[in-house]
Amino acid sequence: MSSRRDFLQKVTASAIALPVLNQYSPISFNDMDDQPYDGPILRVAIMGLGSYGTRVAEAMKGCKKAKLTGLISGTPSKVLDWQKKYDIPEKNCYNYENFDQLKDNPDIDAVYVITPNGLHHDEVIRVAKAGKHAICEKPMAINAQQGQEMVDACKAANVKLLVGYRMHLEPKTLEIIKMRNEGEFGKILFFQGLSGFRIGNPNQWRLNKELAGGGAMMDIGIYSINGARYMIGEEPFWVTAQETKNDPVKFKEGVDETIQFQMGFPSGAIASCLSTYSMRNLDRFFLNGEKGFAELLPATGYGPIKGRTNKGELDHPHKTHQTVQMDEMSDIILQGKQPLVPLDGEEGVKDMKIIDAIYKAVETGNKIPLSL
Repeated sequence: MSSRRDFLQKVTASAIALPVLNQYSPISFNDMDDQPYDGPILRVAIMGLGSYGTRVAEAMKGCKKAKLTGLISGTPSKVLDWQKKYDIPEKNCYNYENFDQLKDNPDIDAVYVITPNGLHHDEVIRVAKAGKHAICEKPMAINAQQGQEMVDACKAANVKLLVGYRMHLEPKTLEIIKMRNEGEFGKILFFQGLSGFRIGNPNQWRLNKELAGGGAMMDIGIYSINGARYMIGEEPFWVTAQETKNDPVKFKEGVDETIQFQMGFPSGAIASCLSTYSMRNLDRFFLNGEKGFAELLPATGYGPIKGRTNKGELDHPHKTHQTVQMDEMSDIILQGKQPLVPLDGEEGVKDMKIIDAIYKAVETGNKIPLSL
């Protein structure tokens, strides 16, 4: 299995048995498919025409509020193929040297940066300086300082910066958050997040410290970090972590293979999480409270997500995550919508601060205080 995206696609295609409980009647979610739309359209250029860029482009075919109108790539043959496939005019196509010229193109409102992590910082800042809104795939950067510089650059340019946190818009996830907010689970005591898969090709960029910024923690562990925060509904104020590295040839210095980490929250809740590139079948969130529980298994794959609580299984129809994400991001950027769980640049910086602290905890063996 060569990448997290392969893992996320395959794990959710598998049948996962969950105990049959009494059906819980969920909160109604608007079904955008049944609603005609006659509002503003977010015109998006995708930067980075790889596997995930392709997934986003395909998903956008189902969008009502967002449209693919531009391309940015360093591979001319990909640009030509995408031009034909998605009917993109030549004038809306750029490479990594000339995409600053976006500033003169009224056909593009936002750029979705889907490139290796180590490139996000400079690319997002250039997008902002070109006067376009930025959507950045996660992790937003390779450390919190870079992330904050990206936030500051977008604010200075008066453009929005969003991070590709598609799970913040996933119906079963949102149902659990709403149940928690309404006190269904009582006082939250514990969260467990398991995020991992066996990575393949040792020469890929995800195992390159400069391009990835780390290893499994940057790629897949960030799901458990982010999930702990939105499932518990608080910000952690300390973290501890321990690293295990069994293959130092594949996982070189600065590229983590497996990290266990623990976070403490102001209410007394604790989180225990695992991030790994060397174990299969790890994609589970579990939330425990004094009055009930919630589980997502799989928790972050491309879908369908499966969820249950002490009141029964969650039953929401699956819709392609990236389709929902891009329509919702259109509303956020063009109409000022406030999502239940933020997915702005400030949200991304918080995750980067936690990752920085996890690496520091691994290095020092100390409990590291957090201030988010």
